[in-house]
Amino acid sequence: MQNLNQAEISEYIAENIVGKFYQSRLDKLNEIQLSAVLKRKNPYLFKAKNITTAEAFVKEILNAHLSSQEETIFGGYLEDLAIFICSKVYSGRKSSAEGIDLEFERESIKYIVTIKSGPYWANSGQIERMKENFRKAKRILGTNSSIRNIVAVNGCCYGQDPQPDKGEYLKLCGQEFWNFISGDIQLYKEVIKPLGDEAKEKDEDFTNAYDIKVNKLTKEFLDQFCSAGVINWEKLLEFNSGKK
Repeated sequence: MQNLNQAEISEYIAENIVGKFYQSRLDKLNEIQLSAVLKRKNPYLFKAKNITTAEAFVKEILNAHLSSQEETIFGGYLEDLAIFICSKVYSGRKSSAEGIDLEFERESIKYIVTIKSGPYWANSGQIERMKENFRKAKRILGTNSSIRNIVAVNGCCYGQDPQPDKGEYLKLCGQEFWNFISGDIQLYKEVIKPLGDEAKEKDEDFTNAYDIKVNKLTKEFLDQFCSAGVINWEKLLEFNSGKK
């Protein structure tokens, strides 16, 4: 076990998470087309929320679209951070086994880990696939390794689970997960500090691009789906749900 270097973590976050995350957000923002987003959103919901202006409508669909993608994008970066930290402390490495993200050894135990952002990521079918991946990895590692004690773990970067023992695997969330891969009980608090520091600088560029996008889409929405400055819901419904 090696000592964890906070400066290395901060440097990694600056170079591999915040910058890339904001660039991904910018890329997704620039790709958005009004017609494509309108096809995927529920116009009845927005009417029920009493949205009456084009700008408010555009912000609603824009924020919903971006939010649905950001969790997935950022989750991938957190997974990479977890693997990086474990590599520094326990010589952990990215696994080549199907469905397994991380593997490492500690105190004569080999851990195989599937990393997810939060605890509520799966339905019953996805959980069964994860369990099958664990079984397969155990069979392969048990044949090719002298280590016989292999423990499967579903690690979640945030959240809680009061019953971590799931029988075939452990589910470690939030503080428990970060402590598990690092040996540092307070790491879950420490990793958020450099995230915030770096985000301040990047957020201004994204905010400027967001405002420009809102203005462009609002004009487009006004031209296509408003009459005398009022949202034409019938026309919007015809576009979204009408038979072609």
